[in-house]
Amino acid sequence: MQIVIRGHDLPGRTFRVAAVPVHNVHVGIQIRDVPEQLVPADAPNATWTVDVRVKSDDGRLDFAGPAVHGRRGERFLYLTWGDVGADGRFAMFCRAKLMLDAIDTGLVSAAQAAGRVLVATIGLTDAHGGPRGARVEPPAMRWTVESAAAVR
Repeated sequence: MQIVIRGHDLPGRTFRVAAVPVHNVHVGIQIRDVPEQLVPADAPNATWTVDVRVKSDDGRLDFAGPAVHGRRGERFLYLTWGDVGADGRFAMFCRAKLMLDAIDTGLVSAAQAAGRVLVATIGLTDAHGGPRGARVEPPAMRWTVESAAAVR
């Protein structure tokens, strides 16, 4: 199954992390332990696409794939925030968890149909004007199913 994450309301590329100024903030999807598909934090929006395998065991859904993290029953995707240095290195300072096990099973089933994708829409700025981190739940994000043709 394909998951598309659409981020909006990015916080900007410059702010302070623990009183230290950072000037080149980017956000990406974490694949294993590497941030990929980096987007500058002052972009008007961001989109990430990942493939996830869905298995059914004992009537419960389980998720797997290089972008999936966590233990069974607590699976999630990470959006990883970091400062990109002049040398191109990504210094992570915050992550947001998009909980897969909290998604309605009917949405997951619908997304598994041919030509459909699961879409997460998320506001990327928190209540304090910084990057959204920790566990992300509604109303900060919502899950829907769309036609694969519509998200391209």
